[in-house]
Parts: sequence; C-alpha cells; structure tokens
Amino acid sequence: MFANAMEVFTLLDKSNCRKCNEATCLAFASKVFLGQKKLSECPNIDPKILARYNDSPKGARPGEAEYEQEMAAMKQRVTALDFEDAARRTNGKFANDRLTLRIFGKPFSVDTAGNFRSDIHINPWITGPVLTYVLESKGVPVTGQWVPFRELENARELNGLFVKRTEEPLKKIADTHPDLFEDLAMIFNGKQLDGLYQSDISLVLHPLPLVPMMICYWKKDDGMDSDLHLFFDKSASDNGGSDMVFRLVAGIVQMFEKLARTHGWQTAAATG
Repeated sequence: MFANAMEVFTLLDKSNCRKCNEATCLAFASKVFLGQKKLSECPNIDPKILARYNDSPKGARPGEAEYEQEMAAMKQRVTALDFEDAARRTNGKFANDRLTLRIFGKPFSVDTAGNFRSDIHINPWITGPVLTYVLESKGVPVTGQWVPFRELENARELNGLFVKRTEEPLKKIADTHPDLFEDLAMIFNGKQLDGLYQSDISLVLHPLPLVPMMICYWKKDDGMDSDLHLFFDKSASDNGGSDMVFRLVAGIVQMFEKLARTHGWQTAAATG
C-alpha cells in the first residue's frame, strides 16, 4: 500500500487526460491510494515505474528521482514563459529576469532559467504548487466569495482526502496550541477577521497572491468538540485549480506541523 495519495500522484504525468475515467490525476491517485483503482489503469504511466511498484506490493516511497523529474519538467515549461504576462496573471512583479511573488507576504522569486530565490524556507510540497500557479493561473481577480474546498472545480472527489490531509491535522495543532492563530498571524502575515460562519476565530492567510485561504475554528464548548474548516476564494479554480490547492495546503500543514513539533509556536514567533 502507498503511504498517501500524494506518493501516487508523484508518479503520474499530471496531464489530467481523463483516460482513466477520473477528472484529474490527483483524483486518480486518491482512488489508487484507497484501493479503488490500480496504478496500471493510468495509460500514461512509465512502464519502469509500473514494473517497480508491481514488484513491490507495499509501495515503497517514491524516491527523489521522481520528484526531480517532475520539477525539471515544470522548470522547462517556466523557461518558455512570457514572464511579463506571467507577472500580470499571478499578481507578481517582473524585473531583472525574475518573477517575484509574495508568499505569506514575503518575496519568492523564479528567474527565467527556472531557479528559485526566497527569504523563507519552503518545502518541496509548496515549491511545486508555486510553479503550477505561475504556469496555470489565469489571473482572475479575487472575488471575496469564500467556499469550502469541495466546491472548487473538480474537487468533490478529493474532498475526503483533503479533510484527512489538511483540516484534521490542523485542528489537532489548534487544539493543543492555544496561541496558534495569533502566532500564524505574526509569522505568516495573517489577518484575523470577526468570526465568520459563527466561528470563534477566522484567520485569512495569503500563501499565493491570488489564492487566499481562510481558517475557521470553533472552540470546544458545552460538550461539543472543537472543529476547523478551510475556505478558499472561489477564483482559486481559475488561479491554479483544485489539484494545486490540495498540494499547496498539504505542504502548508506539513510546515505548520514541523514548527509545532520541533520549535513550538512561541519559539517560532519569537525568532520569526
């Protein structure tokens, strides 16, 4: 068995060809992870990958080679971009052969050769979605209409997996770290709003310029368990798509978990 759907997704060509009868490659990956489809049902899978995983029923973790191949393909596409157009579509700035975006309000640059520069550490699960955003964003303005992940285009089949990979672990962090939201606002340039949807806390973060996300948290009260849900601007479907949002938020939650586990939120807030 694979450890999670993202491991399966790493093996695919990301073409969303639908020949497997799924809307997206990520939807297919989730079905493989859940045992509802076989990896061999992807018509574009590399025979060498298929042979390796068929010989390994437990599904060893994809190595760095697959990730490097994926990133190399995306970087190649980046080198062919019209960077001035990309700056317009992504709400970024192009100067000195670099496209600079604001990730959590901090600069992240991609140059015309596909190289990165950033003032903050970004794990691989976020770097990939950033490149997808640069390549695929249509530049649709943020609407101010918040929707749950399942209401984004082609996201309904992924929603169960999204909840398990993002909302559930983030709720656990919130339950055990009372100062989580204040620290997120400080570290990641978030903005707290008056509680929407009758939540106790509503926090808006901007992991990408045109892809804001809102965290709503309901505290434990009167025998009711705590709850947490994530919302996205409706325009996210056009500014990268549900696959990108899934991977982006999964990476963000991994980053939050690492901060909570290795440093503690108070320490992280103090060091920036």
